[in-house]
Amino acid sequence: MWRLALRKPPCTSLYKTSSLRSKGVPLRRRYHEDAAYGYRVPKKFEYPDYSLEQLKNRQQQAALVCLVGAYRSTGHRATDLDPLRLQKKEIIPELDPARYGLTDPDTCFNIDGILAAPVGDKSGYSSIAEIHQALNDIYCGHVAFEFEHIPDTPEKRWLADYVESTSKESRPDSAKRRRFYDLLVRSEVFDNFMQKKFGQVKRYGLEGAESAIVALDELFSLCNQSGITEAVIGMPHRGRLNILIDLLKYPPRALFHKLQGHAEFPESLPASGDVISHISSSPSLNYGYKENLNITMMHNPSHLEAVNPVVAGYGRAKQMYLFDNNTDPRCALGDRLIGIQIHGDAAFTGQGVIMETLGLSNLPHFSLGGTVHIIINNQIGYTTPATNARSTLYTSDIAKLVNAPIIHVNGDYPEEVARAMRIAFEYRRMFRKDVIVDLITFRRWGHNELDEPSFTQPQMYNIIRSRASVPKLYERKMLEDKIITKADVELTRQSFTRHLEAELAAVKDYTPQADHLKGKWAGLIMSTEAVTQIDTGVARETLQEVGRKSVLVDDAIKVHPRLVKHHIQPRLKRLEQGTTVDWATAETLAFGSLLKEGYNIRLCGQDVGRGTFSQRHAMFVCQETENVSVPLNNISATQGKMEVANSNLSELAVLGFEYGVSIQSPNILPIWEAQFGDFNNTAQVIIDTYISSGESKWLRQSGLVMLLPHGYDGAGPEHSSSRFERFLQMCSIPMNMSGNDVVQNPNMHVAIPTTPAQIFHLLRRQMKRNYRKPLVVAGPKTLLRLSAATSSLDDMLPGTSFRPVIPDTLVANPDAVTRVVFVAGKLYYDLAKAHAAQDEGLRNRIAIVRLEELCPFPRQELLREIARFANAAEFVWCQEETMNAGAYTFICPRFQSILPNNAPLRYIGRGPLAAPVTGISSVFKSEQAQILHDAFANM
Repeated sequence: MWRLALRKPPCTSLYKTSSLRSKGVPLRRRYHEDAAYGYRVPKKFEYPDYSLEQLKNRQQQAALVCLVGAYRSTGHRATDLDPLRLQKKEIIPELDPARYGLTDPDTCFNIDGILAAPVGDKSGYSSIAEIHQALNDIYCGHVAFEFEHIPDTPEKRWLADYVESTSKESRPDSAKRRRFYDLLVRSEVFDNFMQKKFGQVKRYGLEGAESAIVALDELFSLCNQSGITEAVIGMPHRGRLNILIDLLKYPPRALFHKLQGHAEFPESLPASGDVISHISSSPSLNYGYKENLNITMMHNPSHLEAVNPVVAGYGRAKQMYLFDNNTDPRCALGDRLIGIQIHGDAAFTGQGVIMETLGLSNLPHFSLGGTVHIIINNQIGYTTPATNARSTLYTSDIAKLVNAPIIHVNGDYPEEVARAMRIAFEYRRMFRKDVIVDLITFRRWGHNELDEPSFTQPQMYNIIRSRASVPKLYERKMLEDKIITKADVELTRQSFTRHLEAELAAVKDYTPQADHLKGKWAGLIMSTEAVTQIDTGVARETLQEVGRKSVLVDDAIKVHPRLVKHHIQPRLKRLEQGTTVDWATAETLAFGSLLKEGYNIRLCGQDVGRGTFSQRHAMFVCQETENVSVPLNNISATQGKMEVANSNLSELAVLGFEYGVSIQSPNILPIWEAQFGDFNNTAQVIIDTYISSGESKWLRQSGLVMLLPHGYDGAGPEHSSSRFERFLQMCSIPMNMSGNDVVQNPNMHVAIPTTPAQIFHLLRRQMKRNYRKPLVVAGPKTLLRLSAATSSLDDMLPGTSFRPVIPDTLVANPDAVTRVVFVAGKLYYDLAKAHAAQDEGLRNRIAIVRLEELCPFPRQELLREIARFANAAEFVWCQEETMNAGAYTFICPRFQSILPNNAPLRYIGRGPLAAPVTGISSVFKSEQAQILHDAFANM
């Protein structure tokens, strides 16, 4: 009855099985290789093994193989990477040919299959002296490589062959070198101009690391040349303004307008704005090729590296949009979009979000097809030297977590920096994996231009203050090579200075323009007042169709028999009866009806496919093949798509990723579900700096839903509470609700629904309003299977909507009520059960009213309920959370402002506690019983 004949083709593997493939490297077990929507792996790569002749030559020249291998693995330790020369080059014994018995410099060897560098004559033979010099030039110059840690042998071989074979490539032509020079000089002129005009501003300039602009420019050019049309960039404050002005077409007058104390948005918009080191730009660039390269630089907060997963999520969502709208079946991950992450050296090692984001990079529901990482390595973090900042040799070593190749380059040599970027780009294009460029530079000033760095680094800053700048060093080289003249030097500097002066003068006539609600966001509005109730009902026939199809699977999927008995058959029965719809079914009906209307859904988190409590089963795993079916993707031919993304064990990066997804398009319903509600604790930075404030700071709307299982059920201090009081504290609504002119336009909505119909309407409301706001749901655990917590399909039909307040419909005579108990969450069902056990006289004097949405505060609905009970003399807030947690501190002042006759709001619940709840079961039960007793006592 419930099976469909919809066999799906298996997903192709990453590597094609071949006798040429190197043995000994175990492949990861690939789970769910069934081409489920969103399951994306990079395109296949093949690299031939050594030929029989090459293998024989390697056996015969074992000593030379060892020498070359030593350079590939340890040559980076003997390189000239430090522009300050504070770190001395090591003498590495393994790089001495004599160590391997290669003592005669004139002895010639056949290097076929050993070294790919163009060394010696065309016969393929080279002397030890030639080979040794070539190895030093390749691996011990101003660029160094680490790739021997990569477990995949073909990948390592490709890198070695590419690095060696391109080592003698000609230097950039005169036009390219002039381009580099202009970029470097403009950056220096900009910093000097800022110091002169805005000397008291912390601008976090690029001085000392100007070659980072060359790195980005070369990368943009390569992207444009290769057909990539989208680049998503995340970077911190250091050098951000230089890159915005020099590369990303940000108008200097807009920056100067901001620096003079004005807003970066039109004054009519309700935005709080941000500091200059967080602004962004999204230009289209072209380097002379067919299509433009569209740049999206993401806004960043002050929390270092927090932008990284946001970039990844935004890029992933845009890439899925490109896939869904691209008819070319050959289009693969990374063909049209690239992620670019720019990091600071201390933060790259110190911030855990780096590790978490890297951990997502090769996962099939998170991969971008390779991100290029550039570490602007100042060799210091604020005032902390490298010896105190990390436990590893290099700041980039953390990237070995994902076996990423690492390219170190001395920032004093812009042309070598460009070469490093070309190698990184080619690796990423070939393998669609992350690659690291460690750009070793220095910081001319302190952490900002107002710091005195020699308090803590006197030797370093004695060197810095006595040396020429990177632009000046390159200028000398350009003059020596007669690429430019002294007249060119003066003209270049003077012309850009005049340009900046003109831009500064233009500030008086400058009016900022809004950059939001464009493209896919056109047609939406900025909300001026919260819309809590709109018709989100759906026709019964559609609900039943969606519900049935949510458990229909292909005959090739062998479903676990317990799921057939306890999930599929009961769901079909509930849908037929239409009266006892449980939580998981109502959620599914919301998903399916939105999909049928053309919206996309991305459900992400740990174990979300099954659900933490084995309640959801949005995907069925074949018991024979482990292939997966997501039945909601088989509703109709024109529907949207649902991506079920079971994440790794990360919250900070994954929530940041999902926020990035949410701001890319309003047509995606992005949902992050915590395994338990308290798991959002480790993602607090994303909640504080993006979810709660992103629209206010940057005019970026987000419809992200956070599902946080919550409820005091004896699970102990952590897993009981979602800490939703923290979200309430961040909500931007008035405290005083007494006036008729109160307007609530909160930054996010916080709800704690108690019925399946309520979650159905909440989820649909997210997409049916003409604006987007984050939604935080303190969701159920025990209610998922509580027989009393079910809904009828009638509660989801056209004309129905979410109810911020659910009245007490069991009250026979409102005039008899003397105590009104307000409650939120699952405690309602305990109170209702206890209420039913009271004698009739007491029952008639107590009403229990549910608050289903805490922010915006349901003022009008509560006033209507309070007015129903004209003789009520006592108003109670009852909660199972401790007094310093839960909703009490949020709702109390707002309730007090609307209760009649200045009546107090009495509190019933647990007392203050450092932990969310006791971990002693006997104490927990006693406290819970006391709450229920107090709610009905002293009547």
